[in-house]
Amino acid sequence: MPTLSEKLITAANRPRLIADCARLIDDEVDKKSGLSGLVIKGAFKTVKAVKAGFIEQVIDNLLDRWVEKLDGHYQRWLAASAAGTFGAFCASDTAGVAEKLLEVTDDRAKKVDNKTIVALYNKLRPNAKEHVVSAVPGLGRVVDKHL
Repeated sequence: MPTLSEKLITAANRPRLIADCARLIDDEVDKKSGLSGLVIKGAFKTVKAVKAGFIEQVIDNLLDRWVEKLDGHYQRWLAASAAGTFGAFCASDTAGVAEKLLEVTDDRAKKVDNKTIVALYNKLRPNAKEHVVSAVPGLGRVVDKHL
């Protein structure tokens, strides 16, 4: 069976996939409300101000590892005769998908030398899983679009 990387990450598809993921992140941040929403929006604005295109660059740098982490879900979906969409399959295990994605970002945060970015990540990390869980259905739709 083909891997998710083989299906998803091609030279022609990568830029479109990155752009769609960046839009998903923008949309998810825009949806946040309340005090935690203000914190997230403020942190996101700070991160985007650090460097133009920073979000897209981070997505590009982490994309291969994220897709590799999602391959187990993809293989289980294929083994289930690809019932429904891959996005719906992921939405049925939002917590599991979120954990896999956060493993990648946690590992990367340990290697970043920008103290501002690390401080923001560490401030937001305790509540990150709930935010990633809420984004998994949208991520599934992005992946489905590119399969």
